[in-house]
Amino acid sequence: MSGPQIALLGAIAGLTIFLGLPIGRLQRPAPRLRTALNAVAIGILLFLLWDILTAAWEPTHAALGDRHWAGAAIDGLVLAAGLASGLMGLVYYDRWIARRQASRVSLSQGPGASALTEQLAPRARTRAASLALVIAIGIGLHNLAEGLAIGNSAAKGEVSLAVLLIIGFGLHNTTEGFGIVAPLAAAGERPSWGSLALLGLIGGGPTFVGTLIGQQVVNDTVSIAFLGLAAGSILYVVIELLAVARRGGMKALTTWMILAGLLLGFATDAVVTAAGV
Repeated sequence: MSGPQIALLGAIAGLTIFLGLPIGRLQRPAPRLRTALNAVAIGILLFLLWDILTAAWEPTHAALGDRHWAGAAIDGLVLAAGLASGLMGLVYYDRWIARRQASRVSLSQGPGASALTEQLAPRARTRAASLALVIAIGIGLHNLAEGLAIGNSAAKGEVSLAVLLIIGFGLHNTTEGFGIVAPLAAAGERPSWGSLALLGLIGGGPTFVGTLIGQQVVNDTVSIAFLGLAAGSILYVVIELLAVARRGGMKALTTWMILAGLLLGFATDAVVTAAGV
């Protein structure tokens, strides 16, 4: 199988993320449905976080087992730096955005209650859109690392493994699209088809880019760095979505749906493993 064919299949694996995006077009979902969608997304992202960190830690674990202390230290530090950058970078970015928004809403001018509500409502919608974008970026970083794995396998001549990786990552990405749009559905915000297309390209497109790079560059440290960034950003989003779930109440429903999302992640992983990936 030629390099361009591998790259094309890598693109298809990434673009299966579009299968879950149309859920974001639901019109005015009921409160219980919004809570359920938000909670299932949390479960999926928790599984994805575990999956990413497991893959990112594997080179360090292997180096420790082989007593390659220097390599283990380097890989571990790269993972820590990526994780911290992905998580804390978004924390400080969010703080900066909040300050900018606060400066635009001057409460000292004494607007009436209805006027204040009109000012704050768009901010709530913007918050949901920002979360969706952050999720897409985090998943995109993850998928870039997956693309690197596909390209590396092809570059080493392990074409059958590369194809199996493409199938497995394609299955995973079908659930990731839902995770991206869940904050929008939970906030009752209905994105345009153009917005969904952009989110899908941000989340799924890097698989294709990673496949192209991976066929030329074989470097575990680079992959660890991207996985660390992805894990940090996804951890940030999980924290934010948990806050949304707490404000919405419905603790029993939320807990069951988080469990359902987590099990859905493991179920897709089981299919991939059964296929021999």
